[in-house]
Amino acid sequence: TAVHKTGALASHFFHGLLGGVPDPGRHHEASRAMSERRRARLNEQIKREISELVRSEVHDPRVGVPTVTAVDVTADLWLARVYVRPGPTAPDAPVGGILEGLRAAAPFLRRALGRTLTLRRVPELRFLPDRTVEEARRIEEILREVLPDSAGESGTTGSGEGEREAFRRGDGPR
Repeated sequence: TAVHKTGALASHFFHGLLGGVPDPGRHHEASRAMSERRRARLNEQIKREISELVRSEVHDPRVGVPTVTAVDVTADLWLARVYVRPGPTAPDAPVGGILEGLRAAAPFLRRALGRTLTLRRVPELRFLPDRTVEEARRIEEILREVLPDSAGESGTTGSGEGEREAFRRGDGPR
């Protein structure tokens, strides 16, 4: 049996040299990737639940029916940043009033999430304005300043399609 044990030990040793034993660092990377996937699923689930709760259960007139655009839960699951903007029924509603109403409803929403989610601790909800539309407009303004308008030269309507097509072909401005 001593020969058998040393043979198994030697086999394990050589197996490790040939790459058969997993690297402990790889396990950590896989765990982190799993954690990221779990957080992404949790973000989407919280987004759906809050959207439904706000639509059906929150009766604060300041809130109306906002659009929940994204949720970002921290890695330790203690905080969820909930990004909102005015909904399609009132696109010009003041965001400040919506946020005020949602912050007042946050304890209620958190308790309701606790009843539907299977989490040990429901994250604290922090409502923030979604600024992606404003940021996209600002980027478009910058692009219009940087890219020359070729509407007069090519006969386009000035929508930027000519510049986009030139970049796709690879002969845009250098």
